[in-house]
Amino acid sequence: MRRSGSTRPTGRTRRTRRRVTAVAVCAAALAAWRAVPAQAHGPDPQAPPHWSLKDTGAPDVRFRGLAAVSRDTAWLAGTRGTVLRTTDGGGSWRNVSPPGAAELQFRDIEAFDARRAVVLAIGEGEASRVYRTDDGGATWTESFRNTDARAFFDCLTFFDARHGLAMSDPVDGRFRILSTRDGGRSWTVLPDTGMPPALEGEAGFAASGQCLVSAGPKDVWLATGGAARARVLHSADRGRTWTVTGTSVPGGDPARGVFALAFRDRVHGLAVGGDFRPDRTSPDAAARTSDGGRTWRPAGTSPPAYRSGVAWLPHSRTAALAVGPTGTSLTTDAGRTWRTVDTGSYDTVDCASGHGCWAAGERGRAARLEH
Repeated sequence: MRRSGSTRPTGRTRRTRRRVTAVAVCAAALAAWRAVPAQAHGPDPQAPPHWSLKDTGAPDVRFRGLAAVSRDTAWLAGTRGTVLRTTDGGGSWRNVSPPGAAELQFRDIEAFDARRAVVLAIGEGEASRVYRTDDGGATWTESFRNTDARAFFDCLTFFDARHGLAMSDPVDGRFRILSTRDGGRSWTVLPDTGMPPALEGEAGFAASGQCLVSAGPKDVWLATGGAARARVLHSADRGRTWTVTGTSVPGGDPARGVFALAFRDRVHGLAVGGDFRPDRTSPDAAARTSDGGRTWRPAGTSPPAYRSGVAWLPHSRTAALAVGPTGTSLTTDAGRTWRTVDTGSYDTVDCASGHGCWAAGERGRAARLEH
């Protein structure tokens, strides 16, 4: 027990100071990160963090699904029914695609470790499917196939290794939610009585696997666009009842809205999006919340263009990355301001709880954040 009034640091205090110092150093390095080509670099301990491209050997695939497990292990999911996995930091990639899936569009993947993962295929009717593997992709089990022609599934998320949700665009005027309690081995459609009505034209964007995200054991958020307002829905009971809030991200067009969300805890979240058409501008394409999504405030300085993916950096309360076809934006003040730090094209970004951050996108692009 430490004496009352003692100013001598305990071991815990010293460890805490070292951690705070390490985070401060990382944040300082991030703040100094300049726009550099998204290509592989030789190791340089003095270099600021940057994306280092990893050759996936799949230049004809666009990867919008990404699950970062660690600095060594990551999963990718994309077009042509493709799933890749690395366990050596991107030095090599193994094609572990489910058999017979070449016609499917995988847009989201959630991985629990190097062996267990759940992947979502998107599309109308039976094109929307869920597969699960327990052996690193050597074998897959199809655990859900949509049979409702009105449904179109976009994203999935997991609270833990057993409990998860998947979401579809509105059916009969309300977003449809699937629930699993066995790690994605089986799925049940939840009642829609606790779901607010959707707006005319409202839907989710299957752009990065981040239109449905969770934090903690029960909280989940759903991002929307395509309607008069871009909104975020929140559930505190694993998807049974929902509240809805408008955001500052522009709507009013089928191509505009919130494309991705990231929450570092139950209250602090980021939203990014804009207009995905390359010939359109995307003002006010980022927003932030500090009350669990009850209110959203626009960024003082938004990314200069549409962003489809966003992720908080590990062990930081203020730093996050947002990616899109025109580059990567960085915030070091919890979403108040953003600036472009890389011009490479990426669709999605994800960070593991350790120090592994990955990005992926068109033409087989995959990269790891290097320090």
